[in-house]
Amino acid sequence: MAWRLPPLNGVRAFEAAARHRSFTRAAAELSVTQAAVSQQVRRLEGWLDVRLFDRRENSLDLTEAGRAYLPLVSAALAGIADATAQIAPGRSTGILTVSTTTSFVAKWLGARLSGFIAAHPDVDVNVTASLAQVDLDGGEADCAIRWGRGGWDGLVVDRLFADDSFPVCSPALRDGSPGLRTLDDLRRHTLLHDQSLAPWRDWLRAVGMADVDWVRGPRMSDSSMAIQAAIGGQGVALVVNSLAADDLAAGRLVRPFDLSLASDAGYHFVAPARALRRPMVRAFRDWILAAAAETALAPREPVMASRPDD
Repeated sequence: MAWRLPPLNGVRAFEAAARHRSFTRAAAELSVTQAAVSQQVRRLEGWLDVRLFDRRENSLDLTEAGRAYLPLVSAALAGIADATAQIAPGRSTGILTVSTTTSFVAKWLGARLSGFIAAHPDVDVNVTASLAQVDLDGGEADCAIRWGRGGWDGLVVDRLFADDSFPVCSPALRDGSPGLRTLDDLRRHTLLHDQSLAPWRDWLRAVGMADVDWVRGPRMSDSSMAIQAAIGGQGVALVVNSLAADDLAAGRLVRPFDLSLASDAGYHFVAPARALRRPMVRAFRDWILAAAAETALAPREPVMASRPDD
């Protein structure tokens, strides 16, 4: 049977540009120029007689046809890569794109990713960090690490950690003047926040300190920035187990109180079921579940139950 195939360089260029929403980032991935990617995509659009992108001055958006084409093309390219790996295992199996948050990369994944890379040198890992959830079904990433309560429809979900929240600070702040030894001492220290103020509110209510002004203190765009500020002695951060584990183990942070607030939210590995048919996605899932199980989390006792909003 003679297959009627579109220009395959154009297909690769389209898939990369659609996944990154950028000709520039696609060009970097494919080791070609931005102009080459744009030209290849236009040639593909001409062959299809269909416009795949809406090109604007500062954005690159998929058309309805592009959104429909992307998951099919991604699956086809993945199948070619996996078939190639079976007969030529010494060649790269392709690029594994993992979506997660900046905080998770900075405070957990980045310190451990070399273990996966060493075990799977045939896989090129591309980690993208964003607070926005990418469209996994649309092929924007192969898998993701997401914070939440689970229940993402249509995805395979594995919880990584039993995360609780608790305050941390630098040893110097705890032992300085004014020190931080009792709950009442919090009134004299700066509270550090990420994008949400609610975690401090909920924790203070749970320990009977609802009268503390939980709104005060600087706000930062993500938890890793708040943790770094706490390491630098700038105040007290409210953290979850997994993000603070390494800094606590190294002594850069300490827990001034043995009180944790249990949470039904946490970090999860998520991926479409079809993505897990690919060996490199299954390998990453197996690796990250094992690495999470080996993470030395802070003791969970005593733990307070999470409390609903008043």
